[in-house]
Amino acid sequence: MRTIKMGLMGILALSLVFVSCSKDENKTPTTDNADLIADVSQKKIPKKVKDAVIKLDLNSDYIKYDTFHFPDGTTEERLYIEKDLVLTEDQLFAMADAAEEGDGRQYSTDNLVSQGRTISIIGFTGGSQALSSKEQTALQYAVNNYNNLSGVSISFDLSFGTNYQDKDMVVYNNTINNPSGAGGSAGFPSNGYPYKFVQIYGLSGYSTNVNEHVITHEIGHSVGFRHTDWFSRQSCGQNSNEGDGGVGANHIDGTPTGYDPTSIMLACFSSSEDGEFNNNDITALQELY
Repeated sequence: MRTIKMGLMGILALSLVFVSCSKDENKTPTTDNADLIADVSQKKIPKKVKDAVIKLDLNSDYIKYDTFHFPDGTTEERLYIEKDLVLTEDQLFAMADAAEEGDGRQYSTDNLVSQGRTISIIGFTGGSQALSSKEQTALQYAVNNYNNLSGVSISFDLSFGTNYQDKDMVVYNNTINNPSGAGGSAGFPSNGYPYKFVQIYGLSGYSTNVNEHVITHEIGHSVGFRHTDWFSRQSCGQNSNEGDGGVGANHIDGTPTGYDPTSIMLACFSSSEDGEFNNNDITALQELY
């Protein structure tokens, strides 16, 4: 069974990006400091940036400036931390200040979407970052996964096109800027809204169900869910803890505290996924929303 890695850590309420990527079949990702330092950009990292990263208990051995790609092809420079956390300097400093004050750490408060919200979500269909026909179908299936649940107050209003600026969430294909690996990226909510930018990449060779799984998973992050196995990354064949990351990792009542092998929110996924929630995923959504 092929196992694909789904990013090290989630993002904080201030729009860090949660990256999901893949490795070759059954290959365990390397995370030793030598590998991390070798990739660091030559641009000097200011001391105040490194201090903020340390304050958030993140890995200060890997910090670099790099390019973040938006769906319309525009870019901006952002900080990349631990290879899969992406944010602006202002976001980093605000997040570090919030951590110092003790705010913004509970999903049940700052890091959830407002109850009863209808989330406008668009599948991007323009240019080199457009969703393929299969990916559009998978997005429709993923939205159906959420909208078909009873006892959940949030819902999604799906459209397709290129006018994403006024939407709450945009799903787009960013394979062009992620030439290796397969997966997706997203972030956590802020100010009662979901994280806006949901990327997928490298999934063209996988089934519609696997595409559905990845999109459903990334939308899950956007509305406030951590990896089910954040404490071990067991689904990736690892034994490592993603940590609090400044956003909290709070157990949801009625769900297992240990490993849940079929959750859609596991850190890694296989090529045989059916793209559906398990019963514990549904319980979690009903409990939070």
